[in-house]
Amino acid sequence: MNFLVIVAFILWIYLLNVFKRGKLDFFRYIMGSVGVFIFMMIGVQPFVTKPLIQLVTSVSGVFGKMTGVFEAYRDYSILFVENEVTGEAISLYVDYECSGVIEMLVFLSLLVFFQVYEVWQRVILGIIGCIVIFFSNVCRIFIICLMIKIGGNDIYYFAHTIVGRLFFYVLAVLLYYYVFTYAQIKKQKVGGFSYAQPNEHSGK
Repeated sequence: MNFLVIVAFILWIYLLNVFKRGKLDFFRYIMGSVGVFIFMMIGVQPFVTKPLIQLVTSVSGVFGKMTGVFEAYRDYSILFVENEVTGEAISLYVDYECSGVIEMLVFLSLLVFFQVYEVWQRVILGIIGCIVIFFSNVCRIFIICLMIKIGGNDIYYFAHTIVGRLFFYVLAVLLYYYVFTYAQIKKQKVGGFSYAQPNEHSGK
């Protein structure tokens, strides 16, 4: 497995150089972003997922405790929510999907080869973007727990699958817009444009 990863990495570097020499910037960007994501999934994701899950649980638990909406158990990555009307309780497990690790790795992968920014700008934006994704995820979890506390266990599917995801991805789209789309539009150099003037001189 390690041998195949090394071979794939060397081939990836070679193709990046080919695209760079050929001035095929679009293909270099796609190849680079996909490669970074795959290699980070192999080399980074297994080591950061569990700590990230526990961190999400802990930070969510701070807001849950402050508002009295739910209790968090960091060591078990569990959130305990009790409905204030019926007294029903539910335990939510903060799993791989809830960690936000995939979203962070995708964002970083797209940013690494985004030439609109200088290297130092990409580093700063990478850190800021991961923080935004992290707290967007924390807010999503808080909203889900709040809806369950108010509406009971029956609302779990609607809160988690629809409202929570919609909230999270709206914030993610806004992040992508300001980091990628808006920045590229703003930094584009558009040349002047004018209509050709008809020749006013007429010869006889």
